Amino acid sequence: MRLLGRVLILGANGQVGRELQRSFADARELIALDRRHVDLGNREQLRDAVRHAAPEVILNAAAYTAVDRAESDRDDAFAINAHAPRILAHEAARRDAIFIHYSTDYVFDGGNNSPWLESDPTGPLNFYGASKLAGEQAVAEAGGRYLILRTSWVYGPHGKNFLLTMLRLAGERDRLTIVNDQTGAPTTSIAIADATRTVVDEILSGTHQDWPGIYHLTCAGATTWCGFAKEIFARAGSLLAKTPEVLPIASKDYPTPAQRPRNSVLCNQKLESHFGVRMPTWEEALDAALAQLRATRQ
Repeated sequence: MRLLGRVLILGANGQVGRELQRSFADARELIALDRRHVDLGNREQLRDAVRHAAPEVILNAAAYTAVDRAESDRDDAFAINAHAPRILAHEAARRDAIFIHYSTDYVFDGGNNSPWLESDPTGPLNFYGASKLAGEQAVAEAGGRYLILRTSWVYGPHGKNFLLTMLRLAGERDRLTIVNDQTGAPTTSIAIADATRTVVDEILSGTHQDWPGIYHLTCAGATTWCGFAKEIFARAGSLLAKTPEVLPIASKDYPTPAQRPRNSVLCNQKLESHFGVRMPTWEEALDAALAQLRATRQ
């Protein structure tokens, strides 16, 4: 298998970006940029960054992910989630680089009773989802050697996410009320980065034809936010000072500026059949993330 050449990571300091640096650490040259290095809202600066890096692989882990704030901060959300991917995709196509862009389950309306396929009609319920869908469309229009990887309920040992919030709240409260009527697949930044590396290696092997397009990439299985919280507390062990009581509530009892889809479960079959990627169950991935946290906190 051909060795990795120059790899450019955008959003390097985010949850997925930090794990991508680990999974692509053996690249001939790894260029990791975050908001300190490049303003994603500045088109010229973004173009210059890509042209200066001259990468073989571009991994765009940068995104505006504040779902509720996006409802009122629409210009910034659209600039980062739609305009920036368009520029990156065009620059990637211009130099025939592999371009991997991450998207979201929130491009769907949640009305399906079965896992969502890549071919299912989209219909985002909130502006965050709409901005991510616009980014997908921009990447596809640019063409070239691109992959759009839709994932869901992303968390990990770094950054701000549901896992770290639950661990913090466990030390502050005796009782937590968590939404129990939204279903999805919690997916770790660790699993996303490892799967991305497998996909890139498969592409570089030259054995795959007609691979550009949209793929779903989530951990296997499904749960609710309430079920996820309960499993965190059941498995966290020494990371917890105490275990709070978890009470289920309905979404209507926890109103938010942005509406969330009822069913966010994505089908990974296309990714598995095309690239041979088998994702861990969400429980297995949770154990791996907790183990990493324990190791860093010792």
